[in-house]
Formats: sequence, structure tokens, C-alpha cells
Amino acid sequence: MVRIIARLNVGGPAWHVVLLSAGTQARYPTLLVAGSVQRGEADMSGFARERGVAFLSIPELGRTLHPLNDVVALWKLWRLCRTARPHIVHTHTAKAGTLGRLAAWLAGVPVRVHTFHGHVFHGYFGRLKTLFFITVERALARITTKFVAISPRQAKDVARYLGLPPDRVGVIPLGLDLDRLLKADAELERRRFRDEIGARSDVVVTMVGRLTAIKNHALALRAFARLPHGSPRFLLALVGGGEEEGRLRELASRLGLAERVRFLGWRRDLAAVYYGSDIVALTSDNEGTPVCLIEALACGRAVVATNVGGVADVLEEGRLGLLVPPRDEAALARALLTLADGSARERFGTTGSTAIGERYGVQRLVRDVERLYDELLAQRPGRRVAA
Repeated sequence: MVRIIARLNVGGPAWHVVLLSAGTQARYPTLLVAGSVQRGEADMSGFARERGVAFLSIPELGRTLHPLNDVVALWKLWRLCRTARPHIVHTHTAKAGTLGRLAAWLAGVPVRVHTFHGHVFHGYFGRLKTLFFITVERALARITTKFVAISPRQAKDVARYLGLPPDRVGVIPLGLDLDRLLKADAELERRRFRDEIGARSDVVVTMVGRLTAIKNHALALRAFARLPHGSPRFLLALVGGGEEEGRLRELASRLGLAERVRFLGWRRDLAAVYYGSDIVALTSDNEGTPVCLIEALACGRAVVATNVGGVADVLEEGRLGLLVPPRDEAALARALLTLADGSARERFGTTGSTAIGERYGVQRLVRDVERLYDELLAQRPGRRVAA
């Protein structure tokens, strides 16, 4: 089979497709196809190769619209499908989903599956671009065998905006390699991270992800400006990079937060990052299933997040962490003050760590996807399930 994603930048979709491709190799040998990452983003193609996943780069297959590159990418994908003749093409993210499904249909690939990773029908783009996107997706629905959403809320969005019956949209949550975090020496990693950032007894609030507009890190900075300067002292650690970094640094300086904010860039030692944190925060205007919250909960960290997209599905409507309204800096500041109390953090952290492993483990993901592939191939007349 062939799996296609727009780019392998650090984030939930890339982790998902690499781990899924590696996990299904025995029954569904996979060629992973991806475009080039954008400037300022970390490239995960090396991670795919480390996991033994066959990888093909199509540089023209990027995230943004580019008519000439898009035509070239479509032709290359069509040629690949005609040459490899896969039984299944599974696409991930919007651009790859458009070009990949069209190429697979034109090449006669019998099963075409698409996974939505974000709540892309609102919040990500402007009104006209969103309308264009929905129109394109409705047309592509005619040549899509099955849609996959990564959360129940997202599945409802997909069915509603595309006018699909519920049985056309399945729900398969993300699957992540959480063992690398759970097997770490928590105390050692915690001391190392906190010594590095000079945290001492501070309450460390960490955000992990791209510094991009949809993540709205500015909301966290403004909420921090509302927190008292006495005890406890809060420290904000931003892990990641992106086009918003310059503006965020300027805002932190303007708000008088320069001494209380650490810009740490992209890091590979995420066990140290999570165990060294007291609270993990997410302030996005929209989200699919945020990986940082899953990983933080697996490490027993308390979390606070804006109630957008699939966040409430991860936090079980607030049972596993605090939910605040989007773009409400006062509510976020109050939530951080609530979690400044160590007993509140411990209560949330313990509840989250026991609930998250099976729900978002990679083994569960592989089982769910292989079952879906089996069902779709079995529905083809005169065909047997691949083994």
C-alpha cells in the first residue's frame, strides 16, 4: 500500500503516519510518500528511516497551494500508483488528501482512505478559503472509499460539513509511542530540565508545538502577565519553533515577561521536558488531537487547554485536565493559579496517566487500522484480504 502526507514536520500527523506505517509492515507493507517541510520546521523523514519505513520524497508535494507544483506532484503520484499498483492508498492532511486521492482514483487504485487530522472546516483558514476547501472535499467524497477522523467530535464535523452518512466516517484515535516516555528516569530527567532552565522552585508551565498563529501562544503570554509576581513564581517554557517566534519574543518583552519566559526551540529530549514541567498548557484556536496533551498525561503532568476541536475528547470533558474557553486570557490565568497548588496537580496527573496509555498506544492504532483495511478489502468483489 501507499501512504501519503503533505510533509513530515514535527507534530501529531507525522508521528502518526510513521508509527502506523512501521506497525503495519508485516501485513500491509507500506511506501510512505511526503513533500518537503517548510522553513523553520523540524524534519522527521529521518525518523521514518530509523523505523524501517520505505520513504519517497516528492518535493513538489508541500502544504501550501502552488498550481505548477501541485500539477507536478499529481503527475508523480499518479505515475507511482500506476507503477506500484497498490491495493490501498491512504492519505493524511488536506493537500496530500486532495492530490493523493485524485491520483489514486485516476490510476485505478481500488481502496482510497483519507484521515483528517485537524478540525479544518473552521478556524484554520479565512472564510473564502474554508468554503473552497469544503467544496473540494465534497467533490472528493465521491471517490473516497472511507473517511477516518481522529476523534468523535471531528467525525461529527466531517459528516456534517461534507453531507455524509455517519457510516462513511470512522473514528480511529491517534496512536503514539508512549513507552519511550514511560521508561524514562522521571526524577533524573526532571532535575536535568529544571537545572537547564533555572527553574528552582518555580511552577513551570510548558507548551510544546509549532510557534504558529493557530496555536495562539500569545494567549498564554497575556495570561502570564495577569499572574501575581510573588509566590509561587511561574515560569513559561516554549518548546518548538516557527514563524511566530519573533513576534512572541517582542510580546513577552512588551509585557515585562522576558525573565519569566524561555524559548527553547525544537528538542528531542521530550521525557525531560514533560517530567521537568509542573503544568503543560495548550492555547490553540483549533486542534484535532493534540499530541502534547497525550504525552503530558502519560507522564502524569497536569494539563490546561482551550476547549477547541478534539481537546475535550482527550481530556474527557475536563475529567483529565482543566478546559478553558478559547481566547479567554483571564480564564486561563485562573486555571493556572488553580494548578499552582501541588495537590490539584497531583490529582489530575494521577488520573490522566492511568487512563491514557491504552487509548493512545501505537499497538491499539495498528489493530484498528488493520481491521479497517481488512474490512475494506473484503468488500471488494472476488478479492481476498491481503496477508
